[in-house]
Amino acid sequence: MTAYRNGEISHWMTASRAADGPADPARRRAAGLPEEKQDLVIIGGGLTGLWSAYHAAVDRPTAKITVLEAEEVGYGASGRNGGWLSPLIPGNRAVYAKAARKRGQDGAAAVAAFQREMTGAIDDILHVLEDEGIQADQHRGGHLRVATTPAAMKRLELTLAADLANGYRTEELELLDAEAVAKRIAIRSALGGLLTRSTVRIDPAKLVHGLAAVVEAKGVRILEGTRATHIAPGVVTTERGSVRATTVLTCLEAYSGQILSDARGLGKRDIIPVNSSMIVTNQLPEHVWERIGWQGRECLGDAAHTFVYAQRTADDRIAIGGRGTPYAFNSGTPGQGSVDARTVRTLSDRLRLFFPDVQFTIDHAWRGAIGVTRDWCAGITFDPATGIGVARGFAGHGVTATHLAARTLLDRAAGRDSALTNLPWNDHDSGRWEPEPLRWLGVHSMYRLFGVADRWEESRHSQNTSLIARFGSRLAGLSE
Repeated sequence: MTAYRNGEISHWMTASRAADGPADPARRRAAGLPEEKQDLVIIGGGLTGLWSAYHAAVDRPTAKITVLEAEEVGYGASGRNGGWLSPLIPGNRAVYAKAARKRGQDGAAAVAAFQREMTGAIDDILHVLEDEGIQADQHRGGHLRVATTPAAMKRLELTLAADLANGYRTEELELLDAEAVAKRIAIRSALGGLLTRSTVRIDPAKLVHGLAAVVEAKGVRILEGTRATHIAPGVVTTERGSVRATTVLTCLEAYSGQILSDARGLGKRDIIPVNSSMIVTNQLPEHVWERIGWQGRECLGDAAHTFVYAQRTADDRIAIGGRGTPYAFNSGTPGQGSVDARTVRTLSDRLRLFFPDVQFTIDHAWRGAIGVTRDWCAGITFDPATGIGVARGFAGHGVTATHLAARTLLDRAAGRDSALTNLPWNDHDSGRWEPEPLRWLGVHSMYRLFGVADRWEESRHSQNTSLIARFGSRLAGLSE
């Protein structure tokens, strides 16, 4: 295989840096810590933190707001993801419904409201990008989930019914047969698919860098290379000194355990970093695209248990991700994001299964970490007594959820009783992960079971979902 870039955060971040020129963004944002007390300090320069800064600055233009980022804006999942603005709820609908019922709410209505807010957040984001002149290669082509086995097709039929019962509108969804899928994207192995029309493709680095520039123009201070080490009411301690604040929002997602852990290390068991890897191909020539189709530039996924996610980029590459080594012992994080050769081969093989006649080379491989709670559900908390809020646990569905989480956090901090503060992820208790080595064994066992189930269904062209996958879903708490 031809040599390819490996790690270096991501293809998106590398390309964005090249477009911006040789200046190092970390040096551009290395000003001194503010001496005056801040109205709001945000820990984390990813999408949750930047959306929080944006909406806070819009609501209170004179507020003193500082964002603290340990590395550089977009260093974590915000600059490494698959580039989908998806309406998928960040968690298990059945779990959220149960939590809502415990509070005396109608569980089904609470989940449907959550879904409507997620779908509406996509429109809100697009409006902000248009109003603020942020060009992030945004394109609403929808999300096409394809089935390559009869069992997967049955799962899509069940998914359609479940989506319609949980807040999706009929016009948002369409079940497609093999011919209809082929008219959109010529995937040889596809037996059918499910189209979700609201999903939008974006370039995540362009989004995060564009948003950072906008919030700075609104007077927000962004300090890169400023690692927070401790949070207490009214003060954030960093490796460069302390910052005083009325309100502190922690928006670190997979990196949350590094600062939220107490002396007993419980923070590392509240949320763990789970890896997802990606590759991007060379730019494919026009005659190849004539064969593939993909003119609608849909976000592409499959209905396998170890599913993949892909997009046709604005410059006509294919970026695909989703498989690989899922978890590092003791909640290790991916650093610059280098990927092992086996994972690159696995993703390449999936791409060849979809498009067996297409010749391509890999230009870049990378991995990032998503934040996952024990029940795979996101949660928003805010303590009025301390002025500290936390958003975490998007479990791979965070590009849209970051916007909704930011607005929810700000409503909570302002003491507003709103539709957002009544959503079932507010104060959701996900429990704690098992101590090591049990959680390493559990996560790896779950992914191994899903991989075995996929091979079983594909080799036998199975009509029904493997019992192995059903067991794995129950083990992980993913069953609805």
